[in-house]
Amino acid sequence: MPELTRRRALQLSGLTAAAAALPAGAAAAAGPEPGRGRIDTHHHAVPPKMRQWAVDQGIIPPVGGPSWAQWTLESTLRTMEANGIAAGVASAPVPAEIFQDRETAVSGVQVCNESLAELARDHPTRFGFFANVAMLHPDLAVTQIAHALDDLGADGVLLNTSADGRYLGDPMFAPLFAELDRRRAVVFTHPVAPKGIVEVPEVGDWLADYLLDTTRTALSLIASGTLDRYPHVSVILSHGGGFLPYMAGRAERSHREDDGPFPAKMRPALRRFHYDTALPTSPYASPTLLDAVGADRVLFGTDWPANSAREVTLNTRDFDRDPAVDHRAHRAITRTNALRLLPRLARRLAG
Repeated sequence: MPELTRRRALQLSGLTAAAAALPAGAAAAAGPEPGRGRIDTHHHAVPPKMRQWAVDQGIIPPVGGPSWAQWTLESTLRTMEANGIAAGVASAPVPAEIFQDRETAVSGVQVCNESLAELARDHPTRFGFFANVAMLHPDLAVTQIAHALDDLGADGVLLNTSADGRYLGDPMFAPLFAELDRRRAVVFTHPVAPKGIVEVPEVGDWLADYLLDTTRTALSLIASGTLDRYPHVSVILSHGGGFLPYMAGRAERSHREDDGPFPAKMRPALRRFHYDTALPTSPYASPTLLDAVGADRVLFGTDWPANSAREVTLNTRDFDRDPAVDHRAHRAITRTNALRLLPRLARRLAG
């Protein structure tokens, strides 16, 4: 499973804060109103069958382990209710290297996707899901995309920002993007620690390294021309896009000074992506993000349960109070953007 170093560092004592009411000023503390609640697009889940698979693979211990491994449906629904979250688009960002062995790639992806599909099927108005694929086996991944979207009803596909040191603009992933483009699919990218980077003492890799990996893969998609060749793929960048919206001027400089493979004006490239708020973006990053890409490209995200119930509540409160987010932007980010991007989920919620 993802973010092992971070998760070990963030093992928490429990989920008792989940039921606490939001502080004054936060929206929908009593739970989501029908047709109005937030849609959480950065929302992880580890249903029982998936958890047992992770135990069998030696990814997590049979008892205890990192906070995300303690996922339960009860605690998830409690946290959602406490923060006015109507629906979560569940994902399981298993590092691609876990699926290095082809046999494991077949069985492991199947367990993950069927577990998430079952969760969404049992609770169709509370959950959607992004499907896993075996990125290091592109031929296999293409068939897994088809099965997930056609048979399991996935709302999109999860791709790690890098796989064994290869970023998403690498030609290796062209077959995946061709299939995703043909299907006009949504890709949710999730970061991992960049390969070969030495950790800074006392500084967890989740603080900066994961953001760097997101930035690297976004630049790779732009520089390789992948975004231009596959215009019908919608790509979500986690955690506010990493550093991308804040360093776009350097890419423009690269174009001017070094004949770099970036647009002379980066804003159109920035607006090819979608971004979630699970940095968390508020209150530090949101002014720059919104100015760079516009509120219509931003989605609400919590990173539950990697983020504890307490942090989900604090981050949600800060987002609701953020002076950079007006009423129209708030509505777009928390709900309407996701409904537009994820039509299957929209139909279930409207049904």
